[in-house]
Amino acid sequence: MGHERSITQIKYNREGDLLFSVAKDTVVNVWYSVNGERLGTYNGHTGAVWCVDVDCILDVLSADNTCRLWDCQTGKQLAQLKTSSAVRTCGFDFSGNIIMFSTDKQMGYQCFLNYFDLRDPQQIEDNQPYVSVPCSESKITSAVWGPLGEFVIAGHENGEINQFSAKSGEVLKKVKEHTKQINDIQTSVDLTMVITASKDNTAKLFDSTSLDHIKTFKTERPVNSAAISPIMDHVVMGGGQEAMEVTTTSTRIGKFEARFFHAAYEEEFGRVKGHFGPINCVAFHPDGKSYSSGGEDGYVRIHYFDPQYFEFEFEG
Repeated sequence: MGHERSITQIKYNREGDLLFSVAKDTVVNVWYSVNGERLGTYNGHTGAVWCVDVDCILDVLSADNTCRLWDCQTGKQLAQLKTSSAVRTCGFDFSGNIIMFSTDKQMGYQCFLNYFDLRDPQQIEDNQPYVSVPCSESKITSAVWGPLGEFVIAGHENGEINQFSAKSGEVLKKVKEHTKQINDIQTSVDLTMVITASKDNTAKLFDSTSLDHIKTFKTERPVNSAAISPIMDHVVMGGGQEAMEVTTTSTRIGKFEARFFHAAYEEEFGRVKGHFGPINCVAFHPDGKSYSSGGEDGYVRIHYFDPQYFEFEFEG
């Protein structure tokens, strides 16, 4: 188990042997992905933790208005960046040298996207990002690095997707294909595509450089998270309702399943049961042979695909 409250994000390290999970209970856990055994915990946050990213160091963001950097191996906290409002998204660029994170629009503070260069200790010490981008129109709800670390692709509360330059912070491209909030953005393994999960009951595939809209995957409920398989033309989606809308009367089976779609044909071909509430996050293992999901029920579930999955031929 490891968490007492709902899971907010899960993230594999690049090799895939470790799985990190964060939740609304202030705890950051790391597990062996092969058997689900808990390896350790990173303690220190005092509020709900919204986001985690891992390079050789660990970057964790929280509603306690801090971004914290940990040494993955020792669990030692390396740095703490204070913010004016809760921190919502985070990520290392591919080199692991630059981190980006966004803050929430709340308590009179507006949303900012901040970039820190970890090679310059002064920036960390002074709590001064080299670029800070105000997002006054609509707050950032999820964000990932684009290819080559040249820009960040951010999803917003109003359904917009923006590319923010990592050098100047300016908006390079902007599209609006979703009608409601974007809950999650994840990249393909080669960073050429991103998939967005939205409250408008769809997940969409985009070219990460041009932001051209490629595919749409439709469901009947809000999509909280979506991931692209590194080896198959498949996407997995998790969702359900928001926690506050879940009532005891609506326990119809099938509402909280992970759903698999073919990336080219946009057709659903499989569902996996397990969670007792909405799925908040999904992630494929880097080798594509398993996937994990984190739910409102506080559980992280690791699923291994059986051999038939890899032999499956989709007839569109």
